[in-house]
Amino acid sequence: MAEEPEQLGLANKDQAAQDKALDQLTDHVEEKEMDANKVSTAMAGLIASQKADREAQRLRDKQLAAVKVNKEDVNIIAAEFELDTKTADRRLREHSGNLVEALQSFL
Repeated sequence: MAEEPEQLGLANKDQAAQDKALDQLTDHVEEKEMDANKVSTAMAGLIASQKADREAQRLRDKQLAAVKVNKEDVNIIAAEFELDTKTADRRLREHSGNLVEALQSFL
């Protein structure tokens, strides 16, 4: 009977060692507080970037709208590549109305 407490002590030590090893293996990440100024600065930067992107896209669309295209060329692109006329028209405008360049851009 004298060995039982000794065996329990060894079992407890083994269990404690296993528990410690398991604690080291688990992903324990301390929560960090976010700095409100950093967050608002980052958000303001993202919003400004998105606004600039939208403005650039609007200007690009305006420039493309000024390009004259031939409806027959749009129909050729739409038929050859099985596209809707809106997509074909845009591609043709992106290539300044040049049918050959627009066709080659698909290849």
